[in-house]
Amino acid sequence: MTIDVWMQHPTPRFSQHDMFDSLRRWTGQEPLSEELPIAFTLAAMDQAHVDFGMLSAWHSPREGELISNDEVAAVVAAHPDRFAGLAAVDLFTPMQAVRELRRAVCELGFKGLRVVPWLWEVAPTDRRYYPLYAACVDLGVPFCTQVGHTGPLRPSETGRPIPYIDQVALDFPELTIVAGHVGYPWTEEMIAVARKHENVYIDTSAYTTKRLPVELVNFMRTNTGSQKVLFGTNYPMINHAAALAGLDELGLDAAATNRYLSDNAARIFGLGAAST
Repeated sequence: MTIDVWMQHPTPRFSQHDMFDSLRRWTGQEPLSEELPIAFTLAAMDQAHVDFGMLSAWHSPREGELISNDEVAAVVAAHPDRFAGLAAVDLFTPMQAVRELRRAVCELGFKGLRVVPWLWEVAPTDRRYYPLYAACVDLGVPFCTQVGHTGPLRPSETGRPIPYIDQVALDFPELTIVAGHVGYPWTEEMIAVARKHENVYIDTSAYTTKRLPVELVNFMRTNTGSQKVLFGTNYPMINHAAALAGLDELGLDAAATNRYLSDNAARIFGLGAAST
């Protein structure tokens, strides 16, 4: 089984946003002019034998809902065997954000919260995140975020693992944190934070297998690292087949491969019994 822990089924208003101009330059993709059928996303997953995806909602501080929680919930409801939802909230209205997170988890069945710090230009140690961290602990769901530089046209400082993820993990040791995009060019910092904190994990979204930093691959080959890294794509930026190409060249044993592709995600997001 393979689980993609970071993907979007894009709406036109998400796809057309000018902050993604740099990504379109790199990938050659054109913005959507109309709604994308879910069959298109399912076909991309099927081509690479990806069984399940964590679909992210997106909320922008300027434009509001780029992909709404309810739009994600509708896709999940139609295909519950293929998707689960990750909520997005308005970071700048903390109480409303907490209420929306609780609605998404308790009523819509979402499995976690994702906040992308560069989108808000606010580091994860900002006071406005802290009610959400407490709510995630209370609800028993992970906080998913981004680490490393930004491909989109936004500042990168908020993606530093040290001091930001390290400090949040110190303040909320019960909070499960899944840090996506490997942390480059601070990957060694991200690995150090994941080693240090029991509940901090890394996902490989936005990187193909062949572009994973060598220090992360070496970490994945260790017993600790094999339990700390999750597969992700950031689809549609990277499709699933391209993301997985070269997997056999990583030098992971069968147990480490299974943990990376599915077991870690199943355990962390409560998707069912994970094998050991």
